[in-house]
Amino acid sequence: MLQATKNRAAVTVFLHLSVLILVIMWTLPTAGLFISSLRDKDQLAVSGWWTSLATSQQNLVGRSLDPDKQIERDGRYILSGNVFEEGTGVVSAFGWQSQNPAEFTPGVTAEMRKGQQLTVQPDGQYEFSSPEPWTGSRGKRIFYTADIPPRFTLDNYREVLSSEGIGQSFINSLTVTIPATVIPILIAAFAAYALAWMQFPGRAILIATVVGLLVVPLQMSLIPLLQMYNGVGAFFGVGAKGYLGIWLAHTGFGLPLAIYLLRNYIAGLPREIMESARVDGANHFTIFRKIVLPLSFPALASFAIFQFLWVWNDLLIAMVFLGNGEDELVLTGRLREMLGSRGGNWEILTASAFITITVPLLVFFSLQRYLVRGLLAGSVKGG
Repeated sequence: MLQATKNRAAVTVFLHLSVLILVIMWTLPTAGLFISSLRDKDQLAVSGWWTSLATSQQNLVGRSLDPDKQIERDGRYILSGNVFEEGTGVVSAFGWQSQNPAEFTPGVTAEMRKGQQLTVQPDGQYEFSSPEPWTGSRGKRIFYTADIPPRFTLDNYREVLSSEGIGQSFINSLTVTIPATVIPILIAAFAAYALAWMQFPGRAILIATVVGLLVVPLQMSLIPLLQMYNGVGAFFGVGAKGYLGIWLAHTGFGLPLAIYLLRNYIAGLPREIMESARVDGANHFTIFRKIVLPLSFPALASFAIFQFLWVWNDLLIAMVFLGNGEDELVLTGRLREMLGSRGGNWEILTASAFITITVPLLVFFSLQRYLVRGLLAGSVKGG
């Protein structure tokens, strides 16, 4: 008896540790993504998020004031200012040539061509000095190495949210996601009840077909489905591109899983309730509407979360069935276009990622309690 208790305790500890490790594995990348989205883009480009609270050393290039702002002092022409135009830092080395960006230490006067001189102080104050007036339309370059304290900013989010077309893409995503979540749930609920509680020929074959459709890859069916939509659209004189097409596509891809999950849940409801309702004269539609639907709400909410997340984060189906026009782009497509035109701007990527998951997070946390109940339903038999 004592040994069995020790074994159960060991299993419990192992399970708790396993869950803790899984939580950490999922949470750390998300936390890193969020921290990166708030960091200054220059610091983000040279160091990881785990160094966000430490001072970072960066090799930077600054420019002096324009030559038209020079002043004359003691027979020499001066351009002065601070390399840290915004924020603070400590200069550890500087140079006036790209070949030797850290040739001089702060406070030393660097001799340049034609009697020109450059001095950079540790706090970033610089002074260009020349016996002749400075010429040109741009300031002179200053190469320097600086220790920069941590910088956090909301500019990354402002840049993404203020980009052209982001509001229309957000509306497009909602227009696609909400119907594409509601429609398959409605159809699957009726089908699941029929497969669970109604007797008719071929029911077992239909259940096996639904299970078989779960293993059909999405990519394999995209082209045939699009061809079918084009044929039907040509027959009725309408195009396959549009919201109706993408709603039907997501409905088709989501129905097998929805029917399978809801059928298993509905089949586990107490038979006594159904029989009592039939004795009282209720038909199938009444039983479904007044008994099955209220009792199945946790399962419906569970599938709604999965379907909403899937449709909201989708890009492939939206590109195929909705298009890439400026007025048709969903949020994931718009953010992809931004990244494509910005190159390797990691600050745009991280901020865009968190903007994209905001709505799914709200949906998840609002329905979380139903998700847990739906997943645990049927695991314990009632008395």
